Amino acid sequence: MNTPISLAPLLERFFTQRLMQQRQASPHTISSYRDTFRLFLKFTEQRLHKMSSRLNFEEIDARLIMMFLDHVEKHQGASIRTRNLRLTAIHSFFRFAAAEVPARSAQIQRVLAIPSKRFTRTLVPFLTRAEVDTLLVAPDQRTWYGRRDHAFMLLAVQTGLRLSEMTGLDREDIILGIGAHVRVIGKGRKERCVPISRSTLAVLKAWLREPQRGDGQVLFPNAKGERLTVHGVQYLLNKHRVTASKVCPSLRRKRVTNHRLRHTAAMDLLQAGVDCSVIALWLGHESVETTQIYLEATLAMKEKALAKTSPPHGRPGRFKAGDRLLAFLNSL
Repeated sequence: MNTPISLAPLLERFFTQRLMQQRQASPHTISSYRDTFRLFLKFTEQRLHKMSSRLNFEEIDARLIMMFLDHVEKHQGASIRTRNLRLTAIHSFFRFAAAEVPARSAQIQRVLAIPSKRFTRTLVPFLTRAEVDTLLVAPDQRTWYGRRDHAFMLLAVQTGLRLSEMTGLDREDIILGIGAHVRVIGKGRKERCVPISRSTLAVLKAWLREPQRGDGQVLFPNAKGERLTVHGVQYLLNKHRVTASKVCPSLRRKRVTNHRLRHTAAMDLLQAGVDCSVIALWLGHESVETTQIYLEATLAMKEKALAKTSPPHGRPGRFKAGDRLLAFLNSL
């Protein structure tokens, strides 16, 4: 008879050893996985009537996980994307458990066999050039906050950095001079350098001359000199979208997020003729296939434009030379 395996120490080692030490996962990944297991353990407590610290690994089977995923989608109103993200976190834990508790390989394989749910992929949302220009002039640049928000949005829409990358920037990550660029550590702890345009560089140079707040390291700090939070970034984007929508009505129907600015940067590059492989490197995508969504969006735009044109109504027939006298008069 197999000895019961406590879930608590196994899960703790997954976070401290696998995610933090071995993979050096980003704070965003760690918090996402943490939230998944918070929800899962609360669900398990209600189903099994047992405290999380007393759960055994054997009790976490595929059937229980499937029930949790259905609960997340149907009763918590989560999207299929969110459901799949929860499953990704659970799969990652069970892959770790495969090496830690090989005696439970059959149970682990059944969990790993749970597939992600298919969903209809919509076209990527992005802003038009007119919307971007209006959004960038919305902040009141007579104030410190306005100059910070203007520099933040300009850098985001020109470089296409992720939200975690934008909020994690330090002043030393901006490399000035010839070949100016911003240095970031993206997903998978991969470092990349993204070029900065001349107009963006001029704004950043002015921003770096601003009085520093806090310890002076954070590039875009809040009022206390600390890093902007996810909610703080969304607050400033919502604020300036409302202001900009008074001049550009189309912004009233759009939700402006840092991720939408990232999509906008990718679409600008694609429409400028930049190769998809270069865009993938620019955005820090794992593979070129991820960048395919922008190509699909561009083709959809062209199809809509084609649908608005009038089809030709010419009839097929053989060429017949015109009258020589009329041709002479037409040439006059």
